[in-house]
Amino acid sequence: MDSLSLILQAQTQNVLSQEQLLQLLQDPHIDKALFQAADRVRQKYVGNAVHLRALIEFTNICRNNCAYCGLQAQNTAVTRYRMTEDKIYALAHKAAKWGYKTVVLQGGEDGFFTVQRLVPLLRRIKALGLAITLSIGERPFEEYQAFKQAGADRYLLRIETTDKALYEKYNPAMSFENRLRCLEDLKRLNYEVGTGILVGLPGQTAQSLAQDLLFFKRFQPDMVGLGPFIPCPNTPLSDAPAPQLTPALKVMALTRLLLPDINIPATTAMEALQPNGRLQALQSGANVIMPNVTEGEERQNYALYPGKAAAAQAPQNLRQELEQKLHAIGRHIGTGYGGHKGRKGVPCC
Repeated sequence: MDSLSLILQAQTQNVLSQEQLLQLLQDPHIDKALFQAADRVRQKYVGNAVHLRALIEFTNICRNNCAYCGLQAQNTAVTRYRMTEDKIYALAHKAAKWGYKTVVLQGGEDGFFTVQRLVPLLRRIKALGLAITLSIGERPFEEYQAFKQAGADRYLLRIETTDKALYEKYNPAMSFENRLRCLEDLKRLNYEVGTGILVGLPGQTAQSLAQDLLFFKRFQPDMVGLGPFIPCPNTPLSDAPAPQLTPALKVMALTRLLLPDINIPATTAMEALQPNGRLQALQSGANVIMPNVTEGEERQNYALYPGKAAAAQAPQNLRQELEQKLHAIGRHIGTGYGGHKGRKGVPCC
């Protein structure tokens, strides 16, 4: 079957085989048609609203040494910080005042933030009327359960790659099986679960990406975050080849075709590569943006990769600026909590 016919099939049936995914991933002539198809599916299933999630990067301390990450424990060039619970709450309070409905508490795997510290904080933030997303890495089932009971609604845990050999190469001392266990635990606890991958890792192949896409289809997450790999100074992959935006957009568009009603963010990494990268993503299947409301030096020091978009912008102005940009492409800011519409029997928090 020719590639354009495959795109039409995916648009109408939301199914592609591994061989068909490989064909589309490797065909350089169908990018525009693929992005347009993903945009049509996005509009049909989730509409023109773009849901905003206020991102609070509350600690850049991490116990892990992921080769692609600027926050890896061995990177001594990073100025480390850890916010107090009161400061995290104050930022969440500001986000609510600025009109956000969801906060994303994101940090490295920092053992300082125990259940005893996080549970009271989550309860305080929940009392603001906000949905809460956590992105704090691998934890035992009991901790995920405690966070859920304290008010956490969503959890982001990217698989990064489903190629086990590649995962273990770039995530030393970490277990691929444990990563999968965490994702399954989060599902069992009825979180809205987000996962995702890096596109462009050295050694990653079209076959690997096709396997990633099929994993998304099997796992049925509520959100998939896709970002281009960007080499970071002072990491083992600092000299890796320069990244490209198009491959990440292609994987994102294929994700939308396979999982038509999930939430897909236009990530800041895409804007780090091109000034209008997030707008391109929103026109290729994405429907979520996570504006960074972290303030002060912490905002500069949470350096997962270089060239981070909007690192110098005032958080209180981001929403208005985004509203203007969205209006220019026929989109608008969502007014609700923006949960996954396709969830069966689970309210959209």
